[in-house]
Amino acid sequence: MGDAEQGRRSGGSRSKGNLPPEATSFVGRGSELSTLTNLVTAADGRLVTLTGLGGVGKSRLARRAAAEARPAFPDGVWLVELSPLTEAEPLALAVYEALRLADQSTRPAAEVVAEWLADKRLLLILDCCEHLAAACADMAEALLAAGPGVRVLATSRSPLRARGERVVPVSPLPVSPLPSASALSAADRTYGGQGAPPADAAVLFAERAAEAAPGLVLTERDGPAVGEICARLEGIPLAIELAAARLPEMPLDELRRRLHAPFELLTMKGDGRGTYGRYGEGETRHQTLRTTIGWSHELCTAPERLLWARLSVFAGGFEQEAAQWVCAGGPLGSREVPGLLDRLVDQSVLRRADTPASGSAPLEARKPRYSMLDTIREYGQDWLARTGGEERLRERHRDYYRWLARTGEREWVGPGQLIWYERLTAELANLRAALEGCLADADPLPALEMASDLWFFWTGCGYLREGRGYLERALAEDRAAPAGPELFRALWACGHVANMQGDFDVSAALESRSAPLAERLADPAAAGAVRYVRGTRLVMTGRPDQTLALCGREAATPPAHSHGTPLAVRLLTLGITSFAHLQSGEIPQAAAVAEAMREESEGHGDVWMRAYALYFQALAALAGGDPAAAVRHARDSLACKWQLHDTFGAAVSLDTLAASVAPTAPAQAARLLGAADQLWHSIGRDRAAVKEFLATRHTCEHTLRETVGDAPYETAHREGLETNIDDGIAHALTVA
Repeated sequence: MGDAEQGRRSGGSRSKGNLPPEATSFVGRGSELSTLTNLVTAADGRLVTLTGLGGVGKSRLARRAAAEARPAFPDGVWLVELSPLTEAEPLALAVYEALRLADQSTRPAAEVVAEWLADKRLLLILDCCEHLAAACADMAEALLAAGPGVRVLATSRSPLRARGERVVPVSPLPVSPLPSASALSAADRTYGGQGAPPADAAVLFAERAAEAAPGLVLTERDGPAVGEICARLEGIPLAIELAAARLPEMPLDELRRRLHAPFELLTMKGDGRGTYGRYGEGETRHQTLRTTIGWSHELCTAPERLLWARLSVFAGGFEQEAAQWVCAGGPLGSREVPGLLDRLVDQSVLRRADTPASGSAPLEARKPRYSMLDTIREYGQDWLARTGGEERLRERHRDYYRWLARTGEREWVGPGQLIWYERLTAELANLRAALEGCLADADPLPALEMASDLWFFWTGCGYLREGRGYLERALAEDRAAPAGPELFRALWACGHVANMQGDFDVSAALESRSAPLAERLADPAAAGAVRYVRGTRLVMTGRPDQTLALCGREAATPPAHSHGTPLAVRLLTLGITSFAHLQSGEIPQAAAVAEAMREESEGHGDVWMRAYALYFQALAALAGGDPAAAVRHARDSLACKWQLHDTFGAAVSLDTLAASVAPTAPAQAARLLGAADQLWHSIGRDRAAVKEFLATRHTCEHTLRETVGDAPYETAHREGLETNIDDGIAHALTVA
């Protein structure tokens, strides 16, 4: 029934990109910034790669340059973060998701992205390409070929070696000695005196020192020490930030002495695949960064070092609860973890984000998320590998996210739905890692369980194609899954996803396996789930009478007497039953079932199902000659669907809203159809997949053209089509 997209997927370029706000000040790089900004907008700068050692500031420079170049790209600047990927296969999917596309079809993600980019003028940032350099080169070439107006800005520790690539090396910050007369004031971040301004490295040190120790004031007497520290760290920004973070606990002179004191370079042993050798770099500056991270590691307490290593098992960010679950054990108690997380934040080992990327969840439900820079995570991973216990930590990580998926499935239909939407979309990288861990297990059951537990996430949060992939891999014949409830649930979930993609042949094939298994299990819940998937396929392929014969009795059963049928399956069944009545012209029955669905959804605090109930009520009111009620229901459905960023649900609600206002406000209706077309274009499956959708659209357009004329219709429609979709939705929600 729907496809809620990650974050703020609007399905169109009008969102202007996804660059996150800068969390700290940007220091120096004036010349490089000007050069790079000009290069990415020049005719011969379609593919630019920033290269340099880890921690030198490639990602930060790329994001700042992209932000300054944004006016040159009317279709936006889009960031694709590649560090969570461990292999090349999901690369196209990562680009697809970063662009906030909502294609529900079964076409390859690369094909969908290429088609969408054909007429766009945008800048795409491929961040952290070094571990996938060859695949990124191929992807960049394909994207540039698909879209003449597309530019790619990549960051990598080495060139991609793609055709037409312009390589821009990123050097450390200048560390020339400070003029003796200059003053460094960390309190106000200004630099007095009569001499030249301090070097960029010193400015960065002072600003980060001010953030770490707000009461600290660096005077002109500290200038030589600051310059010496920055020179010792060779101007590497990450090394400077790690050193400045130590000032709350260590005077400046002691910091300078510690950095000059000899200490072990922490050279990797064993198979030679150390943190900084894995990309073939090994320069002196890499030794400096490695030494600085090792020095920061040595200054940590034993529990802090242990937590640092264990946290490296996470892919992307994580919450405190996850850290306690996964990382506690042995000498590290669960109650110690929150305080240790704060300490690692203070030392710049961790970064904390106190608000989620999206604002759907209530403020009181939002929890801080922590993350590591790649270079620091790699150091922790190497320590974890050397100290042992890596396999056990990965098992704990996998088991935590299995539990999270299972709990989310149990609580999805309820008052916490928006919270679960936010939480699981934020945890996507970790969910992927856990699923890969399950699939690597010789036991087929963990993968079947986790992939099917997440059915609501695949269908309700915008990950149909990815969910289908994981389910099909879990169901592969060579995994020899036993014929039990785990296999049934995975077959059902995969069939449900296939229906949502309009792949009804695959759904039927899966049902041929799941239906006999449900009979063998003699489980009423399984039987009800089979009826829902079959009924959906029937109604979506124009056979409403068969759907009603199959599901009508269950829909008529009061909730108190629907024993054995899971709540989510019951509500979904009510939805397809109402739709089947609408297709059959049984308007009062459709309205009654939709009202029952709405009341039951509201009673449980659900938003997603309630929105579909409102949509069916709008259709019934429109068919029954009550356009005012249709407007009200369609508008309320749209509000719910956009709250969950459900593109499909929002598109059908906009279509219905347009048809409802057409008699009284034709220009308004044409604009709403334009906004709906924006969303339909992003879904990758037009209204023709269900003839009722297409008929409603054609009837509405024909009526509007006859009422206002072709030219006025085209003008209003184009306005809706080209307006920022968030603004278009906001406008639609004011329609009365």
